Amino acid sequence: MKNITRRAALTALSVSPLALPAIVRAQSTSKPVRIGLLSDMGGPYRDVGGPGNRLAVEMAVADFGGSVLDRPIEVLQGDDQNKPDVSSSLAREWIDSQGVDALMDGAASSAGLAIQQVCREKKRVYLITGPATSDMTGKQCSPYGVHFAYDTYALSHGTGTALTKAGGDAWFFITADYAFGYALERDTIAAVQAAGGKVLGTVRAPLGTADFSSFLVQAKASGAKVFGFANAGTDLQNCIKQAAEFGLSQGGTRMATLLMAINDVHSLGQKTCEGLVYTDSFYWDMTDKTRAWSKRWSEKMGGMVPGLLHAANYCAANHWLKSVKAAGTTDADAVVAKMKATPVNDFYNTDVKVREDGRVMHVMHLWQVKPAAEAKYPYDYCKELVTIPPDQAWRPLADGGCPLVKV
Repeated sequence: MKNITRRAALTALSVSPLALPAIVRAQSTSKPVRIGLLSDMGGPYRDVGGPGNRLAVEMAVADFGGSVLDRPIEVLQGDDQNKPDVSSSLAREWIDSQGVDALMDGAASSAGLAIQQVCREKKRVYLITGPATSDMTGKQCSPYGVHFAYDTYALSHGTGTALTKAGGDAWFFITADYAFGYALERDTIAAVQAAGGKVLGTVRAPLGTADFSSFLVQAKASGAKVFGFANAGTDLQNCIKQAAEFGLSQGGTRMATLLMAINDVHSLGQKTCEGLVYTDSFYWDMTDKTRAWSKRWSEKMGGMVPGLLHAANYCAANHWLKSVKAAGTTDADAVVAKMKATPVNDFYNTDVKVREDGRVMHVMHLWQVKPAAEAKYPYDYCKELVTIPPDQAWRPLADGGCPLVKV
């Protein structure tokens, strides 16, 4: 397994503990159905995905009954290190040697695009959750890729449009220096300009940057009203924390957190994040169903509440398993056809469409971190500002450039 680290290889061979009883009973007569997650297990996206994503998939498998088509279900997880070469090598190994039927997660967009290419060649379903680039359902779409969770178009148009219309009409971007950051910056610039705003400058920061001081100094010197953070995970956390330390939010400058998760608020503290606005399709405290599911997840994750990627991995695995059962096969063409023909229904989605380009058309929400004094219980961090219907949240089908779409 060239280019795959020992850690990744060892992690890849691990099997879901929730599926073990079914495997033991049936392994002598049935070939397992295998779901493989390629995740960030030690980098900047570990907390928003990582082990929590695997638990979410295991919960979906357990809720489904542990088997499909009279075959036990196994869940594997490997560390793709957010690297395209590691991701593609591990994806090929799993498909060729481990017989993996569907791949999930992907973490960084650059890694996800590499996985998508392997799945296209090998005719395997790729349930996209971690990668955010809207190119997944645009020019680089695949007949086997189905994009759950967010993408850069929805994130940028939700937050970018709202802040620009609220008076933040001059922006400066601090952008993660790889595919995800470029796509998020590109899509946000389009949203800002469409709302009447302008961009005063951009700067690129390598993935895993710890010190953002020089980038923040450039942002301040630009005179921008809004600093757009086109990054995520610990990179975003460092940006927010250091901006607060420098007092950059004083004087009316806004911080645009273009991809924030609830674990970011928890890590930084509600007081540090007060007033920050972000776009997301899931919040643990939305409904009785989301609270009940989040409680189950939380009990196995040390008390933390889940974020969007954890919910999306459950959603993706659940919808794929339902489609496998309905199709009577794990064949990718037949299963994807069922996935696109069948509305997504689970604990936070109701009759959600899967579009022909592979985009899952969730309802999106604009959230704001409320003052700590308003919190009534643990993790009571956010309030909803706006509900964004699917036809407004996601890029129009005709604008994506997906070759699968006939316009």
